[in-house]
Amino acid sequence: MSSRAGATRPWHCGTSERITSGRFVGPLVAMAIAGATLHLHAEPVAVRYSEGLVHGFLALRTIEGRTIADGDLSQVAKGAKVTARIVFRFRDGSLHDETTVFTQRERFRLASYHLVQKGPSFPQPLELSIDAGRGQATVVYSDDKGRRKTESERLELPADLANGLVSTLLKNVSPDAPPTLSYVAATPKPRLVKLAVSAAAPERFSTGQRGRSAVHYVLKVEVGGISGVIAPLIDKQPPDSHVWVMGGEAPAFVKAEQALYVGGPVWRIELTSPVWPRPDAPARRGD
Repeated sequence: MSSRAGATRPWHCGTSERITSGRFVGPLVAMAIAGATLHLHAEPVAVRYSEGLVHGFLALRTIEGRTIADGDLSQVAKGAKVTARIVFRFRDGSLHDETTVFTQRERFRLASYHLVQKGPSFPQPLELSIDAGRGQATVVYSDDKGRRKTESERLELPADLANGLVSTLLKNVSPDAPPTLSYVAATPKPRLVKLAVSAAAPERFSTGQRGRSAVHYVLKVEVGGISGVIAPLIDKQPPDSHVWVMGGEAPAFVKAEQALYVGGPVWRIELTSPVWPRPDAPARRGD
């Protein structure tokens, strides 16, 4: 395992051939910023591959490979409007529930985003809502004493806002010209930050006996001159997040490594496939 696996902190499927949708790296910069606002005016990513109907399966694992949550991605497109929902149900009863609504008229544009995190795996229960049209971001959270608080901010939200969209956008960009994206950080006080995307060397993986290749994207939070504000909160520059995308005629998300909350451990999001019981095995209860 590379050195990133030992990081303490760092964005949404069936097999990589069947499922090409993706919005992973949900609260990808949750640990990033708590004290500065960046005003960004970058162009949104152009649509090369339209999103459509999807229902796929995910696994959330520790870097060591232990499965801690089972995930579902459901996505429906109606005209140019797409609604996607990712739900991770943790083995300890925790919940990560993320809904993204976006449009894909020539360019991808976020319309709204809603994130809920609660349960033992999340030390600070949190709910983030973004209304991109109104430029409104609201966070509902519990403080150290368990008191429920709400912080709402009117932000100048850029057209390239990427909450819930990172993996989708990475399927539509060229590795030779990766973008810089805007993101509302899921901290108790919502703040706008910037994600610098770079492409590392392609990496090999396999499905069955067939070898394949994925572009390895690295996402770095650009903190600029506010490191003095962030340092007391996170002790150092936020660690990078990583997303792997298989290219070709139908690009597909392969995996991601990131933290899902402030100060949390790095977890791995991977595709998973159905496992059928043996004919003589007792039936398992569904949802």
